[in-house]
Amino acid sequence: MPKMKTNSSAKKRFKLTGTGKITRKNAFKSHILTKMSTKRKRNLGHTSLVSKADCGNVKRMLCIGK
Repeated sequence: MPKMKTNSSAKKRFKLTGTGKITRKNAFKSHILTKMSTKRKRNLGHTSLVSKADCGNVKRMLCIGK
């Protein structure tokens, strides 16, 4: 049986925390930032957790778990 391959795009975008949760970066921080408030841009710079509904798909791409 061949080994499972990790999805290359997923391994660049997601990180696993010590407790097993998956972190991600926020969207809408790449261009056309002049119309955004400073507070909104600052808050988008932080990382956030992947939602529970998407965790299964992300874990499958990262070959985590079963």
